Amino acid sequence: VQLQASGGGSVQAGDSLRLSCAASGRTVGAYVMGWFRQAPGKEREFVAGIRWSDGTTRYSDAVKGRFTISRDNANNQLYLQMNSLKPEDTAVYYCAASSRGLSSNRYNFDYWGQGTQVTVSS
Repeated sequence: VQLQASGGGSVQAGDSLRLSCAASGRTVGAYVMGWFRQAPGKEREFVAGIRWSDGTTRYSDAVKGRFTISRDNANNQLYLQMNSLKPEDTAVYYCAASSRGLSSNRYNFDYWGQGTQVTVSS
């Protein structure tokens, strides 16, 4: 599976951004897709995940209620709608694919896209 993330940028606190991830290669429908982020000096952390087959989602507590993960089956696109952004959301965001269950464990994810930078200023 090849993944290509896009949509990052610099915004003010309270603004919104939508990240996209184009997936190609093996049957995407068999995978769980996720978004992770990594801030400078910190571990890469789970943000949100979605089971491609039925749309079941999972979120980290830090973003629940503000971020929405979704997918476009027809075009093999993954999205992360980020609302009410905070400075602590600043990080490089990565999309990833897993052939295992819907998990927040980054070691379960086998394929990674390049990151896209999100910077939120106060």
